[in-house]
Amino acid sequence: MINVLSENVASGILTLATVEWPDVHKIAEMLSATHTMKGGHRAMDIIHVSTAKNLGLKYFLTFDGNPKNLAESQELIVPV
Repeated sequence: MINVLSENVASGILTLATVEWPDVHKIAEMLSATHTMKGGHRAMDIIHVSTAKNLGLKYFLTFDGNPKNLAESQELIVPV
């Protein structure tokens, strides 16, 4: 599995990105304050969506309804 991951990074299929964690945490705090009570979002779902927002991504991939709803509320496209 590690070899496949390394090959995918080397070929450009996957990209490693660096985020500014204080900025991700600020976004996460905002999402938590505005969406957790009514949506019941888990901490890691909030961190994942916050990271995508921080990176300026357009798409968000998940197979779980809760993070899908959160991502779509942030104008991320969830194609599945």
